[in-house]
Amino acid sequence: MKNRIALVTGGSRGIGKEIAIGLSKIGINVAITYLSNEAKALETVEEIKKNGVRGMAIKGDSSIEEDVSFIVKEVEEELGTIDILVNNAGITRDNLLIKMKTEDWDDVLNINLKGVFLCTKAVARSMMKKRYGKIINISSVVGTDGNAGQGNYAASKAGVIGFTKSMAKEFASRGIRVNAIAPGFIQTDMTDVLKDEIKEELIKNIPLGKLGSPKDISNLVNFLASVESDYITGQVIKVDGGLT
Repeated sequence: MKNRIALVTGGSRGIGKEIAIGLSKIGINVAITYLSNEAKALETVEEIKKNGVRGMAIKGDSSIEEDVSFIVKEVEEELGTIDILVNNAGITRDNLLIKMKTEDWDDVLNINLKGVFLCTKAVARSMMKKRYGKIINISSVVGTDGNAGQGNYAASKAGVIGFTKSMAKEFASRGIRVNAIAPGFIQTDMTDVLKDEIKEELIKNIPLGKLGSPKDISNLVNFLASVESDYITGQVIKVDGGLT
């Protein structure tokens, strides 16, 4: 995997950070995007570089076409054309449907789904020209099974799954593999704020009896980014401890 170039959207913290560092450990040069916290992004880049590869951080919103064009241009100028795209950036704006604001629907769909479309489109041409590429989309078990109070999030992640399967068929003849990962409940900043009793209730429904870790997602990304997964495309792989 040496000299391969990866772009991880939303790679400055949480699952995205673990994915970016994990890819660097197998010899891949990694660029990450961030929206606001430059300090955290630069810290992640330093951790990436400790593994003997190149790294960079670019500020940009994956739901804005001009930003995406700028991000890809910066990566290509600094590192080279992108071989691996991990569409990880995502947000939540949870609420019951009757209380959900239209802007909360729009924000979630824009970042979580439109962003995947824009980033994939931006790297597709160079991947098709090389006849090589790995696109890994981070969906969610909520996208397959739904969840009360997350209608917008569930719709966006279900959309990612449909997009993944369509692009896998569209790009297969050009040597590009497209897969999705659907995490369950993973120990991140989002779950850290939950009350202990809520966490305990969640864990009761997980057959393996614990929350997952970002490393569990990173391990699968490394596999899907590698040559060992070259005959896998159009798949949605759940990492949820048996929850679903």
